[in-house]
Amino acid sequence: MATTTGNEPADPIAKGILPTAKQSLKDLFIWKQRVLVTSDTGEEHTEWQSPAPLKNPISLLAQLSLRDWSFFLCGFLAWTADAFDFHALSIQTTKIAKYYHKSNTDITTAITLTLLLRSVGAAFFGLAGDRFGRKWPMVVNMVILGLLQIATIYSKTFQQFLAVRSLFGLFMGGVYGNAIAMALEHCPVNARGLMSGILQQGYSFGYVLAACANLGVGGSTESWKTVFWAGAGISIGIGALRICFPESKQFLEAKKAGHKDISASDFWRETRLMLKEQWKLVVYCIILMTWFNFYSHTSQDSYTTFMKEAKGLSNAPATRASIWMKVGACVGGTIIGYTSQWVGRRRAIIGSAFMSGLLIAAWILPSGEHALSATGFLMQFFVQGAWGVIPIHLNELSPVAYRSTFPGLTYQIGNMISSPSAQIVNALAEKIFVKDEGGPHVKAYGPVMGIATAIIALGIMVTAALGPERRGRHFERALPAGANLNMIPQKEVDIERAEEVERASGSVHREKI
Repeated sequence: MATTTGNEPADPIAKGILPTAKQSLKDLFIWKQRVLVTSDTGEEHTEWQSPAPLKNPISLLAQLSLRDWSFFLCGFLAWTADAFDFHALSIQTTKIAKYYHKSNTDITTAITLTLLLRSVGAAFFGLAGDRFGRKWPMVVNMVILGLLQIATIYSKTFQQFLAVRSLFGLFMGGVYGNAIAMALEHCPVNARGLMSGILQQGYSFGYVLAACANLGVGGSTESWKTVFWAGAGISIGIGALRICFPESKQFLEAKKAGHKDISASDFWRETRLMLKEQWKLVVYCIILMTWFNFYSHTSQDSYTTFMKEAKGLSNAPATRASIWMKVGACVGGTIIGYTSQWVGRRRAIIGSAFMSGLLIAAWILPSGEHALSATGFLMQFFVQGAWGVIPIHLNELSPVAYRSTFPGLTYQIGNMISSPSAQIVNALAEKIFVKDEGGPHVKAYGPVMGIATAIIALGIMVTAALGPERRGRHFERALPAGANLNMIPQKEVDIERAEEVERASGSVHREKI
């Protein structure tokens, strides 16, 4: 039976873990996309749709209005500042180790603590963004991040340093979800892949800025503090810039539609119903983001140290090579994010992970600044190429009312699980020795990073192949969390309210006893 759109009808989207995995794997080899379509009357059906042909990227960029660009650039800059603040530490590991008279592995403990606690900040600021809007949670977030960078500079002991970096992780975790929701929610559907790729490279751009700052201040032990001062200024500046822009269009329109005073009880009731319904999707996205965070941290956090320790490069050439590595990331993320609009999110991710696996030997075996710059460029082209799809992929998979909380929290929980990655790489490399350009007995950073990246790339390919995809999903007119209870089946709302009454009455009964 033909649908009203004229497209070929498809089987309904599968429910359940195994049926979804089976359907997703099968759909991977079908060029058309299985899409759930909702009519103006609210009726739903599933059909096959051919992907729209790729448009000229310049024409896609021209579709964004001045307001859209303002929101996008603010989100991009917030994500850039977040990355700068993080990499200000990872790039300067050897300097900070000398400053506190500790080993490189000891310093990477601070990276682990930062990553561990980011999920707490993601939950807090993500829910704040979905409850109160994107604006003020981001302003508070960015200003406190800058202040914590300054506090790091004035940490006298290593214990103080670790404590500040732990607190830093809490606030760093709140940036991603609000940044990508604010940047992408106003983008035209056919421009999302391109804009997602550009947005994700704010992370790589932040790395490049941090590396340039490190190169500019020189290799003296105390010079790390100058880079942290720069990071503090950028973060506080982005917070001040966000004050100049209005609240997101979603929340302004929700107020006009009569949802100005959503009660806290309605917000939390809808949140609980969403988790009850979507917990499998939450778990899947956490697994996917765990692989992805292992992917990026394993392939980049210790790369500058690898070039110094194993390849015998000094600070300046190692930093220049790391800059070229991240230029490759910026280019790859943009191009592959753009092509994902046509080939599909999952195919773009799988193809990029596969290519990065093929490049591992060429990535760790060469010597010299120029060769390492070239292979680092190519490796990160595909690593961050896969990452370029992630912002819009997570946004499209998210429950529509939780596009700040869901991407940020799943991303940061994945970060938390993968938090020991840099520590593991450094610990293994410092216990295993190989012959390389740095000498006959150097730390085995290359083999450790290479083997780990091969395993991770395979994990990403399998996870993406078995997971869902909702490319082209519409969420422009989504209501904020708490305003959708009347759209949820009344039976589920009644059950939720009955459970609350039962818990409350049980509490009163116990108090009387």
